[in-house]
Amino acid sequence: MSKKPIIGITMGDGAGVGPEVIIKSLQHKHLYEESHPVVIGDASRLEKAAQLLDLNIVIKKISEQDSLASTSFGEIHCLDLNLLPADLPFGNVSAEAGNAAFQYLKKAIELANEEKIDAICTAPLNKEALHKGGHQYPGHTEILAELTGTTDFSMMLSSPKLKVIHVTTHVGLIDAINMIKPERVLKVIELAHETLSRSGISSPKIGVCGINPHAGENGLFGYGEEEEKIMPAIEKARAQGINLEGPLPADTLFFRAQRGDFDIVVAMYHDQGHGPIKVLGLESGVNITVGLPIIRTSVDHGTAFDIAGKGIADEGSMLEALRQAIELAPEK
Repeated sequence: MSKKPIIGITMGDGAGVGPEVIIKSLQHKHLYEESHPVVIGDASRLEKAAQLLDLNIVIKKISEQDSLASTSFGEIHCLDLNLLPADLPFGNVSAEAGNAAFQYLKKAIELANEEKIDAICTAPLNKEALHKGGHQYPGHTEILAELTGTTDFSMMLSSPKLKVIHVTTHVGLIDAINMIKPERVLKVIELAHETLSRSGISSPKIGVCGINPHAGENGLFGYGEEEEKIMPAIEKARAQGINLEGPLPADTLFFRAQRGDFDIVVAMYHDQGHGPIKVLGLESGVNITVGLPIIRTSVDHGTAFDIAGKGIADEGSMLEALRQAIELAPEK
Protein backbone atom coordinates (compact mmCIF):
# COMPACT_ATOMS: atom_id res chain seq x y z
CA MET A 1 0.00 0.00 0.00
CA SER A 2 1.47 3.34 -1.00
CA LYS A 3 2.00 6.05 1.59
CA LYS A 4 0.70 9.56 1.26
CA PRO A 5 3.33 11.90 -0.25
CA ILE A 6 4.81 14.74 1.79
CA ILE A 7 4.34 18.02 -0.10
CA GLY A 8 6.60 20.94 0.85
CA ILE A 9 4.75 24.22 0.26
CA THR A 10 7.06 27.24 0.08
CA MET A 11 5.45 30.44 1.37
CA GLY A 12 6.85 32.71 -1.35
CA ASP A 13 6.97 36.45 -0.73
CA GLY A 14 5.40 37.06 2.68
CA ALA A 15 4.16 40.50 1.62
CA GLY A 16 2.09 38.99 -1.18
CA VAL A 17 -0.91 36.67 -1.33
CA GLY A 18 1.13 33.50 -0.74
CA PRO A 19 0.36 33.11 2.99
CA GLU A 20 -3.34 33.74 2.33
CA VAL A 21 -3.80 31.26 -0.53
CA ILE A 22 -1.87 28.64 1.45
CA ILE A 23 -4.13 29.09 4.48
CA LYS A 24 -7.25 28.98 2.31
CA SER A 25 -6.06 25.88 0.44
CA LEU A 26 -5.29 23.98 3.63
CA GLN A 27 -8.90 24.40 4.71
CA HIS A 28 -9.77 21.75 2.09
CA LYS A 29 -9.85 18.41 3.89
CA HIS A 30 -9.17 16.27 0.82
CA LEU A 31 -5.56 17.54 0.70
CA TYR A 32 -4.91 15.85 4.03
CA GLU A 33 -6.63 12.67 2.88
CA GLU A 34 -4.28 12.50 -0.10
CA SER A 35 -1.01 13.96 1.26
CA HIS A 36 0.95 15.42 4.15
CA PRO A 37 1.23 19.18 3.40
CA VAL A 38 4.03 21.01 5.22
CA VAL A 39 4.58 24.75 4.82
CA ILE A 40 8.17 25.99 4.62
CA GLY A 41 8.08 29.63 5.67
CA ASP A 42 7.37 31.83 8.68
CA ALA A 43 4.76 30.60 11.15
CA SER A 44 4.07 34.13 12.39
CA ARG A 45 3.17 35.23 8.86
CA LEU A 46 0.76 32.34 8.46
CA GLU A 47 -0.82 33.31 11.78
CA LYS A 48 -1.25 36.87 10.52
CA ALA A 49 -2.90 35.57 7.34
CA ALA A 50 -5.24 33.40 9.40
CA GLN A 51 -6.19 36.44 11.49
CA LEU A 52 -7.02 38.59 8.47
CA LEU A 53 -9.17 35.72 7.18
CA ASP A 54 -10.82 35.46 10.61
CA LEU A 55 -9.96 31.77 10.83
CA ASN A 56 -9.30 30.11 14.17
CA ILE A 57 -6.73 27.51 13.15
CA VAL A 58 -3.59 26.10 14.76
CA ILE A 59 -0.24 26.89 13.13
CA LYS A 60 2.19 24.34 14.54
CA LYS A 61 5.89 25.17 14.37
CA ILE A 62 8.01 22.15 13.54
CA SER A 63 11.69 21.45 12.91
CA GLU A 64 13.46 19.08 10.53
CA GLN A 65 13.80 16.63 13.42
CA ASP A 66 10.03 16.32 13.68
CA SER A 67 8.11 13.86 11.53
CA LEU A 68 6.97 15.59 8.35
CA ALA A 69 4.39 12.84 7.83
CA SER A 70 2.29 13.54 10.91
CA THR A 71 -0.08 16.21 9.62
CA SER A 72 -3.80 16.17 10.26
CA PHE A 73 -6.67 18.34 9.05
CA GLY A 74 -7.30 21.41 11.19
CA GLU A 75 -3.65 21.96 12.06
CA ILE A 76 -1.13 23.54 9.68
CA HIS A 77 2.46 22.38 10.14
CA CYS A 78 5.11 24.99 9.37
CA LEU A 79 8.83 24.40 9.17
CA ASP A 80 9.49 27.81 10.67
CA LEU A 81 12.53 29.67 9.32
CA ASN A 82 11.52 32.84 11.23
CA LEU A 83 12.99 35.31 8.73
CA LEU A 84 10.40 38.08 8.46
CA PRO A 85 10.02 41.14 10.71
CA ALA A 86 6.76 41.18 12.67
CA ASP A 87 5.75 44.55 11.22
CA LEU A 88 6.31 43.65 7.54
CA PRO A 89 3.44 45.32 5.63
CA PHE A 90 1.47 43.53 2.96
CA GLY A 91 1.70 44.81 -0.61
CA ASN A 92 5.21 46.31 -0.55
CA VAL A 93 8.46 45.23 -2.17
CA SER A 94 11.09 44.49 0.49
CA ALA A 95 14.55 42.97 0.58
CA GLU A 96 13.62 40.98 3.71
CA ALA A 97 10.70 39.25 2.01
CA GLY A 98 12.71 38.66 -1.16
CA ASN A 99 15.55 37.00 0.73
CA ALA A 100 13.11 34.97 2.82
CA ALA A 101 11.36 33.66 -0.31
CA PHE A 102 14.73 32.47 -1.61
CA GLN A 103 15.60 30.79 1.69
CA TYR A 104 12.25 28.95 1.84
CA LEU A 105 12.85 27.56 -1.64
CA LYS A 106 16.46 26.64 -0.87
CA LYS A 107 15.35 24.70 2.20
CA ALA A 108 12.63 22.91 0.23
CA ILE A 109 15.14 21.89 -2.45
CA GLU A 110 17.47 20.52 0.24
CA LEU A 111 14.62 18.48 1.73
CA ALA A 112 13.60 17.18 -1.70
CA ASN A 113 17.17 16.26 -2.60
CA GLU A 114 17.39 14.35 0.69
CA GLU A 115 14.03 12.68 -0.10
CA LYS A 116 12.50 14.06 3.09
CA ILE A 117 9.68 15.55 1.02
CA ASP A 118 8.25 14.10 -2.18
CA ALA A 119 7.37 17.27 -4.10
CA ILE A 120 7.58 21.05 -3.86
CA CYS A 121 4.65 23.38 -4.44
CA THR A 122 5.59 27.06 -4.53
CA ALA A 123 3.59 30.16 -3.68
CA PRO A 124 4.63 33.23 -5.74
CA LEU A 125 7.73 35.32 -5.14
CA ASN A 126 8.36 38.86 -6.33
CA LYS A 127 11.32 39.26 -8.68
CA GLU A 128 12.11 42.85 -7.64
CA ALA A 129 12.09 41.84 -3.98
CA LEU A 130 14.20 38.76 -4.78
CA HIS A 131 16.82 40.99 -6.41
CA LYS A 132 16.71 43.50 -3.54
CA GLY A 133 17.31 40.57 -1.20
CA GLY A 134 20.58 39.80 -3.00
CA HIS A 135 19.49 36.94 -5.27
CA GLN A 136 19.88 37.76 -8.95
CA TYR A 137 17.62 35.20 -10.60
CA PRO A 138 14.82 35.75 -13.10
CA GLY A 139 12.49 33.58 -11.02
CA HIS A 140 11.75 30.25 -9.34
CA THR A 141 12.66 28.12 -12.35
CA GLU A 142 16.24 29.32 -12.58
CA ILE A 143 16.82 28.93 -8.82
CA LEU A 144 15.52 25.37 -8.96
CA ALA A 145 17.73 24.56 -11.94
CA GLU A 146 20.90 25.94 -10.34
CA LEU A 147 20.36 24.38 -6.92
CA THR A 148 19.63 20.96 -8.42
CA GLY A 149 22.45 21.13 -10.98
CA THR A 150 20.00 20.95 -13.90
CA THR A 151 20.97 22.35 -17.30
CA ASP A 152 18.10 21.13 -19.52
CA PHE A 153 14.79 22.35 -18.13
CA SER A 154 11.73 24.28 -19.14
CA MET A 155 8.62 25.93 -17.73
CA MET A 156 5.40 24.10 -18.47
CA LEU A 157 2.00 25.68 -17.81
CA SER A 158 -0.87 23.28 -17.37
CA SER A 159 -4.60 23.92 -17.29
CA PRO A 160 -7.55 21.58 -17.85
CA LYS A 161 -7.81 22.58 -21.53
CA LEU A 162 -4.26 23.51 -22.50
CA LYS A 163 -0.64 22.65 -21.77
CA VAL A 164 2.22 24.91 -22.90
CA ILE A 165 5.98 24.46 -22.60
CA HIS A 166 8.40 27.34 -23.21
CA VAL A 167 11.65 27.62 -25.17
CA THR A 168 12.49 30.93 -23.42
CA THR A 169 10.82 32.64 -20.46
CA HIS A 170 11.90 35.62 -18.37
CA VAL A 171 13.91 37.68 -20.84
CA GLY A 172 13.07 40.61 -23.09
CA LEU A 173 11.56 39.82 -26.47
CA ILE A 174 14.63 40.79 -28.51
CA ASP A 175 16.83 38.66 -26.22
CA ALA A 176 14.36 35.79 -26.44
CA ILE A 177 14.53 35.71 -30.24
CA ASN A 178 18.32 35.72 -30.09
CA MET A 179 18.24 32.85 -27.55
CA ILE A 180 16.01 30.63 -29.70
CA LYS A 181 18.37 28.07 -31.23
CA PRO A 182 17.62 24.76 -32.96
CA GLU A 183 19.31 22.84 -30.14
CA ARG A 184 17.15 24.50 -27.50
CA VAL A 185 13.95 24.05 -29.50
CA LEU A 186 14.74 20.34 -29.94
CA LYS A 187 15.45 19.90 -26.23
CA VAL A 188 12.13 21.50 -25.26
CA ILE A 189 10.27 19.31 -27.77
CA GLU A 190 11.98 16.27 -26.23
CA LEU A 191 11.09 17.40 -22.70
CA ALA A 192 7.45 17.84 -23.75
CA HIS A 193 7.39 14.38 -25.32
CA GLU A 194 9.07 12.72 -22.32
CA THR A 195 6.87 14.47 -19.75
CA LEU A 196 3.58 13.58 -21.41
CA SER A 197 4.73 10.05 -22.25
CA ARG A 198 5.56 9.46 -18.57
CA SER A 199 2.11 10.75 -17.64
CA GLY A 200 0.54 7.97 -19.71
CA ILE A 201 -0.18 9.69 -23.04
CA SER A 202 0.81 7.41 -25.88
CA SER A 203 2.56 9.30 -28.70
CA PRO A 204 1.62 12.79 -27.48
CA LYS A 205 0.73 15.25 -30.26
CA ILE A 206 2.89 18.38 -30.07
CA GLY A 207 2.18 21.68 -31.79
CA VAL A 208 5.19 23.98 -32.28
CA CYS A 209 4.65 27.74 -32.51
CA GLY A 210 6.37 29.93 -35.04
CA ILE A 211 8.07 33.17 -34.03
CA ASN A 212 6.68 35.62 -36.54
CA PRO A 213 3.04 36.39 -37.46
CA HIS A 214 1.65 33.56 -39.59
CA ALA A 215 4.83 31.61 -38.69
CA GLY A 216 6.69 33.75 -41.22
CA GLU A 217 4.36 32.79 -44.11
CA ASN A 218 7.17 31.42 -46.26
CA GLY A 219 9.47 34.38 -45.68
CA LEU A 220 6.87 37.12 -46.01
CA PHE A 221 7.29 38.16 -42.36
CA GLY A 222 10.56 38.29 -40.47
CA TYR A 223 14.00 37.27 -41.62
CA GLY A 224 13.69 33.51 -41.99
CA GLU A 225 13.68 32.77 -38.24
CA GLU A 226 11.37 29.77 -38.60
CA GLU A 227 13.58 28.11 -41.20
CA GLU A 228 16.77 28.91 -39.32
CA LYS A 229 15.78 28.34 -35.68
CA ILE A 230 12.81 25.95 -35.63
CA MET A 231 12.72 23.70 -38.73
CA PRO A 232 16.04 21.91 -38.01
CA ALA A 233 14.71 20.94 -34.57
CA ILE A 234 11.40 19.73 -36.00
CA GLU A 235 13.19 17.57 -38.57
CA LYS A 236 15.38 15.97 -35.89
CA ALA A 237 12.40 15.40 -33.61
CA ARG A 238 10.48 13.70 -36.41
CA ALA A 239 13.49 11.48 -37.06
CA GLN A 240 13.19 10.37 -33.42
CA GLY A 241 9.57 9.39 -34.00
CA ILE A 242 8.08 12.33 -32.09
CA ASN A 243 4.57 13.22 -33.23
CA LEU A 244 4.47 16.96 -33.96
CA GLU A 245 3.42 19.73 -36.34
CA GLY A 246 5.00 23.11 -36.93
CA PRO A 247 6.05 25.76 -37.03
CA LEU A 248 2.42 26.90 -36.86
CA PRO A 249 0.89 30.38 -36.41
CA ALA A 250 0.30 30.95 -32.72
CA ASP A 251 -3.04 32.68 -33.30
CA THR A 252 -4.60 29.47 -34.66
CA LEU A 253 -2.43 26.87 -32.89
CA PHE A 254 -3.67 27.73 -29.40
CA PHE A 255 -7.29 27.56 -30.56
CA ARG A 256 -6.67 24.13 -32.06
CA ALA A 257 -4.84 22.94 -28.94
CA GLN A 258 -7.59 23.88 -26.50
CA ARG A 259 -10.05 22.21 -28.90
CA GLY A 260 -8.08 19.00 -28.46
CA ASP A 261 -5.98 18.77 -31.62
CA PHE A 262 -2.73 18.85 -29.63
CA ASP A 263 -1.68 17.57 -26.21
CA ILE A 264 0.83 20.37 -25.70
CA VAL A 265 2.09 23.52 -27.40
CA VAL A 266 5.76 24.55 -27.61
CA ALA A 267 5.83 28.34 -27.21
CA MET A 268 8.87 30.33 -28.26
CA TYR A 269 8.71 33.10 -25.65
CA HIS A 270 7.01 34.08 -22.38
CA ASP A 271 3.92 36.01 -23.46
CA GLN A 272 3.25 33.77 -26.43
CA GLY A 273 2.61 30.90 -24.02
CA HIS A 274 1.38 32.67 -20.90
CA GLY A 275 -1.30 34.77 -22.57
CA PRO A 276 -3.55 31.92 -23.77
CA ILE A 277 -3.26 30.04 -20.46
CA LYS A 278 -4.25 33.10 -18.46
CA VAL A 279 -7.17 33.90 -20.75
CA LEU A 280 -8.51 30.46 -19.85
CA GLY A 281 -8.38 31.42 -16.17
CA LEU A 282 -5.69 32.25 -13.61
CA GLU A 283 -7.37 30.01 -11.07
CA SER A 284 -6.91 26.91 -13.23
CA GLY A 285 -3.30 27.39 -14.38
CA VAL A 286 -0.35 25.58 -12.81
CA ASN A 287 3.37 26.10 -13.42
CA ILE A 288 5.44 22.90 -13.59
CA THR A 289 9.22 22.87 -14.04
CA VAL A 290 10.11 19.91 -16.27
CA GLY A 291 13.56 18.37 -16.52
CA LEU A 292 14.34 18.64 -12.79
CA PRO A 293 15.30 15.61 -10.67
CA ILE A 294 12.55 16.66 -8.22
CA ILE A 295 8.84 17.44 -8.63
CA ARG A 296 7.93 21.14 -8.53
CA THR A 297 4.56 22.73 -9.22
CA SER A 298 3.47 26.31 -8.64
CA VAL A 299 0.59 28.70 -8.86
CA ASP A 300 0.39 30.50 -12.17
CA HIS A 301 -0.03 33.99 -10.73
CA GLY A 302 2.13 36.59 -9.07
CA THR A 303 2.28 38.08 -5.60
CA ALA A 304 -0.72 40.34 -6.33
CA PHE A 305 0.50 43.15 -4.06
CA ASP A 306 -2.58 45.19 -4.98
CA ILE A 307 -4.87 42.79 -3.08
CA ALA A 308 -2.40 41.26 -0.58
CA GLY A 309 -3.59 41.48 3.00
CA LYS A 310 -7.23 42.05 2.03
CA GLY A 311 -8.41 38.46 2.36
CA ILE A 312 -9.82 38.27 -1.16
CA ALA A 313 -7.19 36.26 -3.06
CA ASP A 314 -8.51 33.14 -4.81
CA GLU A 315 -6.85 29.84 -3.83
CA GLY A 316 -7.93 27.95 -6.96
CA SER A 317 -4.52 27.93 -8.63
CA MET A 318 -2.80 26.84 -5.40
CA LEU A 319 -5.30 24.00 -4.98
CA GLU A 320 -4.66 22.85 -8.56
CA ALA A 321 -0.88 23.12 -8.05
CA LEU A 322 -1.15 20.99 -4.90
CA ARG A 323 -3.33 18.47 -6.72
CA GLN A 324 -0.76 18.09 -9.49
CA ALA A 325 2.12 17.89 -6.98
CA ILE A 326 0.33 15.01 -5.26
CA GLU A 327 -0.38 13.34 -8.59
CA LEU A 328 3.21 13.68 -9.83
CA ALA A 329 4.93 12.74 -6.53
CA PRO A 330 6.83 9.43 -6.76
CA GLU A 331 4.90 6.50 -5.36
CA LYS A 332 6.25 5.01 -2.12
